[in-house]
Amino acid sequence: MQILVDADACPKVIKEILFRAADRLQIQLTLVANKLLYCPPSKYIRAMQVPAGFDVADSRITQQMEPGDLVITADIPLAADVIARGGHALNPRGEFYTRDNIQERLTMRNFMEGLRGSGVETGGPAAFGQGDRQAFAKQLDKFLAKRGS
Repeated sequence: MQILVDADACPKVIKEILFRAADRLQIQLTLVANKLLYCPPSKYIRAMQVPAGFDVADSRITQQMEPGDLVITADIPLAADVIARGGHALNPRGEFYTRDNIQERLTMRNFMEGLRGSGVETGGPAAFGQGDRQAFAKQLDKFLAKRGS
């Protein structure tokens, strides 16, 4: 199993949690982004820079992943692809996307996108906070503990 990160918009604190987990558990961690990212020296952690463009990083992630892999992303269409390919998708706020909830998330995303496209101000997500960081760390630890046993 490997962990792939849709890293362009992933909060730094989440990447730091992932760096520690990859080294501690000796799991391959790959950050995929269209910009150069910091990557600590480790044989388990690497950064992959892809060309700029719409969904280029997402496409690379789906090409690289295998069934059972974990993908960290807030991108709902990418999460849907990951699940369809037999992977696991966890967002940086600590919520797993599953076969049971992904269609609802896609429908809501498309609805909100339609509202924004018609000029309706929908606001953005809440600020990323300590509770989000803790929820992510808890879900990641639970998932990795299950994989290790």
